[in-house]
Amino acid sequence: MSRTIIISNRLPTKVQRSSEGLTFQPSEGGLATGLGSIYRAEGNVWVGWPGLSVEEPAEQAHVTEQLKADSMAPVFLTDAEIRDFYEGFSNSTLWPTFHYFTQYATYEPEHWEAYVTVNKKFCQAVLALAGPDDTIWVHDYQLLLLPEMLRRERPDATIGFFLHIPFPSYELIRVLPWATELVQGMIGADLIGFHTYGYMRHFLSAVSHLLGLPNHNGLIETPSRTVLVDAFPMGIDYQRYAEAAASEAAQAHEQTYRQALHDARVVLSIDRLDYSKGIAQRLRAFELLLQRHPEWVGRVSLLMVVVPSRDQVAQYAALKEEIDELVGRINAQYRTISWTPIQYFYRSFPFDELAALYRLADVALVTPVRDGMNLVAKEFIASKINQRGVLILSERAGAAQELNEALLINPTDTGQLAEALHEALLMPEEEQRTRMTAMQALVQQYDVFAWTKLFMDRLSYAKIKQLTLATDVLDAEVQAQLRHDYQVADQRLLLLDYDGTLVPFQANPQHAQPDPELLTLLAQLASDARNRVVVISGRDRASLESWLGHLPVDFIAEHGVWLRRAGGEWHLIQEGLRAEWKRDFLPILDQYVSRTPGAFVEEKSHSLVWHYRRADPGLADVRTRDLLSHLSFMTSNTDLQVLEGNKILEVKHVAINKGSAAAQWLGAEHPGFVLALGDDRTDEDTFGAMPPEAYTIKVGPMPRSLARFAVTDVTDVRKLLGSLLQTEVVSQPTAINA
Repeated sequence: MSRTIIISNRLPTKVQRSSEGLTFQPSEGGLATGLGSIYRAEGNVWVGWPGLSVEEPAEQAHVTEQLKADSMAPVFLTDAEIRDFYEGFSNSTLWPTFHYFTQYATYEPEHWEAYVTVNKKFCQAVLALAGPDDTIWVHDYQLLLLPEMLRRERPDATIGFFLHIPFPSYELIRVLPWATELVQGMIGADLIGFHTYGYMRHFLSAVSHLLGLPNHNGLIETPSRTVLVDAFPMGIDYQRYAEAAASEAAQAHEQTYRQALHDARVVLSIDRLDYSKGIAQRLRAFELLLQRHPEWVGRVSLLMVVVPSRDQVAQYAALKEEIDELVGRINAQYRTISWTPIQYFYRSFPFDELAALYRLADVALVTPVRDGMNLVAKEFIASKINQRGVLILSERAGAAQELNEALLINPTDTGQLAEALHEALLMPEEEQRTRMTAMQALVQQYDVFAWTKLFMDRLSYAKIKQLTLATDVLDAEVQAQLRHDYQVADQRLLLLDYDGTLVPFQANPQHAQPDPELLTLLAQLASDARNRVVVISGRDRASLESWLGHLPVDFIAEHGVWLRRAGGEWHLIQEGLRAEWKRDFLPILDQYVSRTPGAFVEEKSHSLVWHYRRADPGLADVRTRDLLSHLSFMTSNTDLQVLEGNKILEVKHVAINKGSAAAQWLGAEHPGFVLALGDDRTDEDTFGAMPPEAYTIKVGPMPRSLARFAVTDVTDVRKLLGSLLQTEVVSQPTAINA
């Protein structure tokens, strides 16, 4: 029976040491809530650190036994590992870098070594539990190396990964000395999830620049697998918060708070202590509100809850001191006998009291400088059962991509934030209800359970997608069946790519003329009246006609732009096809040529090709990644596309490809036997257009393809085509499944 194994840095249970021994307390985190139904299902397990150092073997055995009863498996870390892996690399290197606070990041080699060691420790713990059919779901920035480590040990495993914090732009991630290793670690997964499309886009850019791997529509093509990347905005347990807000306990707490605050309007701020949350900026904005709009003095209070977090670390201690000073100064300046501007609590609150605070608040101030999602915004929305209240939300929180009815602000624009507070406090109840109702409908529909299901469904899809691209080697048995089907067919269609399929690649593309062996082979195949031989290439029509025009073969040139039947005239696949766009692109391509010795541009009638086979590999990789980004931007929202081939980038019309051209021959010939051979991504269109019984064959090292079979190189292709010229069938082989 297959199982699901969840892995995160912390378990959903906190193990704590007291004078009475070890205690086990459940976590209140959103992840624990969302995945509770999964990891507690029969046979499933959650792997993670129990929250404290446990070194005595007897205590480790006790903790393991206690957690096993609740479907959890601990990974024990030493004090040194907690310091260097968790407090060091995870929170002093990755956290500030991923949140755009690189000025706080440290780059200590011993922290990196601890990070690698702990990821290996997690890997061994998972391998001890996971069977070959189990699904593995890895979570967050502390375990970026784990997917690839697991992949090396279990090549066929189903592995998902989700990042709960932002993924920064390439310009930031490249600052890390270990950026390549981290990104490589992540693509060990079959599905990689982020909160927003923006984070996903940054990751794909990093993959392109750091690893040189092509991606298209969120699919990364590695040498062995196709990795799916997608956005999954995380939700909350909506019903839990709505029910808690409606409870008698929450109402009683609200009455207590209301008595203390008298008639003052309430602005609520809840965050843990962190420089990414913009807490100090909030305080300055509240002060500016009182300065600009003195009518609110004595009438509105900021209820600020700051949950303690890492206040022994220098940056956090300094932030705590700054917050204390700001609160003290503002309260000293504006306090009256009956009113205190800021009610400040440096502690956490029990769940029912938290629900009461959400009920109480007229305005929620959720303004992080940078945040992966921010679930506080969604918790506030779920708790407003009377649909009254206004959410002020940072545009830099992942939640801003969904909650458009909030008042979205730039968290570093103090003036804008102060005016948003003023607007929120004056907002009519009818508008409040309209906005809140719309946000509640979204948060309720896309709750944490929907998030979990969507991710697991997409992980299953990613694995199915891989299997559909799995290509078998063209072995002797298949070749025998292929030859038999060829011999008995009345009409045959042979679709043959040129470069990389019929001839090897050359540093200078003009040196790839056909040799006598190939000319003889094509002439003999084309001389059979039952054969229709089509050379289907990205090359220009002049080259194809010069090299092969004397043979009775058909041509598809420039990836499907130009077509010609044997002995006929060239014609465009689509009348009125325009090429004026090349004027805008040629200067850009020429600019990159001037910066990349050995590269050159090939201009075809309806496409442009950047060649970099002769350029220095290292420089070519950097320039090609930059050029790909540049061209992708230029072609967005147009009828053009950028194709990555073997050491080339090509810009062409999106609707014109080898597959659409090949389909014209299929419709006209109605062949009983179809053979299609090709070596790169442009040939995938041909393979995809073929009927399921066709013999589609990928040439070269990339085994993942829409083709049914694969051969190694040009030599294998010529041997295969040569074998078709044999006229005798020794025996009828066993049929091969389509």
